[in-house]
Amino acid sequence: MSEELTGRIIKQISGYYDLAVDGAIYRTRGRGSLRNDKITPLVGDFAVFQPGQGDDEGYLLRILPRHNALVRPPVANVDQALLIVSAVEPDFSLNLLDRFLVYLEGHAIHAEIYLTKTDLAPGRLLKQIEEALAGYQAIGYAVFMPEAAFDPATLNQVQASFADKLTIFTGQTGAGKSTLINHLVPGLDLATGTISRALNRGKHTTRTTDLYPIHGGLVADTPGFSSLGLLDVTLDDLRDRFPEFVALAPRCKFRGCQHVSEPQCAVKAALDAGKIMASRYENYLQFREELSGKRPVYKKK
Repeated sequence: MSEELTGRIIKQISGYYDLAVDGAIYRTRGRGSLRNDKITPLVGDFAVFQPGQGDDEGYLLRILPRHNALVRPPVANVDQALLIVSAVEPDFSLNLLDRFLVYLEGHAIHAEIYLTKTDLAPGRLLKQIEEALAGYQAIGYAVFMPEAAFDPATLNQVQASFADKLTIFTGQTGAGKSTLINHLVPGLDLATGTISRALNRGKHTTRTTDLYPIHGGLVADTPGFSSLGLLDVTLDDLRDRFPEFVALAPRCKFRGCQHVSEPQCAVKAALDAGKIMASRYENYLQFREELSGKRPVYKKK
């Protein structure tokens, strides 16, 4: 019996799991105990397995604890997301941007923001967007705003952020996620096909999310969710999805301060002093209304 190894699942298809260990790829099947325990292995999982011998596949034995897990795309232990939004076509939306950030923060996924279609936006509009995104940079989100579409220097900066991380792509519908992925990871389809041929298992028609090694890290080969709703958040923990609120909360008079009507609120004081983005706070209040079941009042801006 071969010794047990620990690897990371990079592909799942038709009951088989491909695990990467120090550049080598092992194909396994899940043990029945995983099904009995109602454990569904996900791409991105770290797992203990027993390698196969000869023509026999190995066996996936157990899944190690996860840092996080998503449904779309189905992937676990995600480190960061490249959040793709467009300047125009569709129009740039701070409200939509904050919805994505609220979701990602809840899964402990660091976000980087990539603005597309900057070459199509009027100069005045682009300046307004750049000023708004500067506020997100101040919070701690990296922002990429190439003047020309798929500017090589900007693509290089994004690729450099992949090192030692598992990255997913998400963002606005119509913002150009798939096209950007193709520029960031050229030859992606060819490369994943090569891995399948190397394993000599033939072609499968079922489409799954795979992880692809690029620039010292892993990226999911498909765009993720494009939801407009508030996902996986409650009224009580919404405040904790805004990093700038979390940083100020210890200065609030009340430990459970919701930063709405409480006296001596550090967040509201920072808002009045112009140290917190007004749009972020307004979106926070709107999200609270949605979560409490009230009809939101949309402000025209």
